[in-house]
Amino acid sequence: MTNLKDILLVEDNPHDVELTLEALSELNLANRVTVVQDGVEAMEYLRYEGKFKDRKQEHPAVVLLDIKMPRMDGLEVLQEIRKDEQLKKLPVVMLTSSREESDLKKSYDSGTNAFVVKPVDFKEFIYAVKQVGVFWALINELPKE
Repeated sequence: MTNLKDILLVEDNPHDVELTLEALSELNLANRVTVVQDGVEAMEYLRYEGKFKDRKQEHPAVVLLDIKMPRMDGLEVLQEIRKDEQLKKLPVVMLTSSREESDLKKSYDSGTNAFVVKPVDFKEFIYAVKQVGVFWALINELPKE
């Protein structure tokens, strides 16, 4: 059986965290979802620093990354990931409320794998997260680390 990797959710809005976790749980994914509140915490998780220094030495299957966050925003996190030799191949999906063309362009220019706008409608939000979860956690193949 394949070893299922974690999903890293980087989101500062508790309501969006709750909805995302609900959508992923409805899929019955065996992947564990780790939630961090901002970009600084995301980089600590990915680099095994701070409270994450003792976590299992394995990258997540995917990073679901919000753009608008305190301390370090999602675009800054994405840029840090892409310039880090150990992290640069990590799949990153921008999961954001932003419909700004500039955010879309900056995300792709910085190397995002996908840009998903969070629908306002509850059912559409759940559906979108399920699609992202199935593809990135189950279907997508990653190179060996």
